[in-house]
Amino acid sequence: MKTPMKATLVTIAVVVVLVVAALIYVLVNQSQAAPPSSGDGSSSTQLVRENSHVLDSGGEGAVTVVEFLDFECEACGSFYPIVEDLREQFAGEITYVVRYFPLPGHFNSKNAAIAAEAAAQQDRFEDMYHRLFESQAEWGEAQESRADLFRSFAEELGLDMAAYDAAVADPSTTERVDLDFEEGRALGVSSTPTFFVDGELAELKEWDDLENLIQAAVSGGQ
Repeated sequence: MKTPMKATLVTIAVVVVLVVAALIYVLVNQSQAAPPSSGDGSSSTQLVRENSHVLDSGGEGAVTVVEFLDFECEACGSFYPIVEDLREQFAGEITYVVRYFPLPGHFNSKNAAIAAEAAAQQDRFEDMYHRLFESQAEWGEAQESRADLFRSFAEELGLDMAAYDAAVADPSTTERVDLDFEEGRALGVSSTPTFFVDGELAELKEWDDLENLIQAAVSGGQ
């Protein structure tokens, strides 16, 4: 076998191993996550709020899928294309909701969430959501602030930059991100991504468990 061909095959193998490793990581963490709160003494805790970000609305009777995510999390990045496929597969049958859960161990996860929330205030949440995940390799694991990079994404998206900067600096934007995080913890979230399907914590043990859970919920409602 020629050397260039060997190098190509080795590169492909390394990429596959890294993706599989990330998926295994999230499956293990999901199995260790605490169960959802029983609701005792936490009547103020809600899985979905009026200001939660809805990527797809299936309308009345649709199955609600909620994802708590961290834009810097490699496992979330690995699940991103899977989620996009499921959104397309179940279009019109599910309402897909995204909530922030920036893990403390990730230097820029909260900065990314604040950038997404600032974009959301201009009705561009989904555009920033895609941009952050598609560029994760550029900034993930950085040990210095990448807020300037996220600001450049906002410029590329054509946002009102004065409004964006004001939103990033506004403490209420950070409070909005913190609300999702604290509410996630109250619901038993401890790792990302964590999914709920029609209010039930999705315990992922196999690669297709999320799809199967959604399919079962959709079929059950028909």
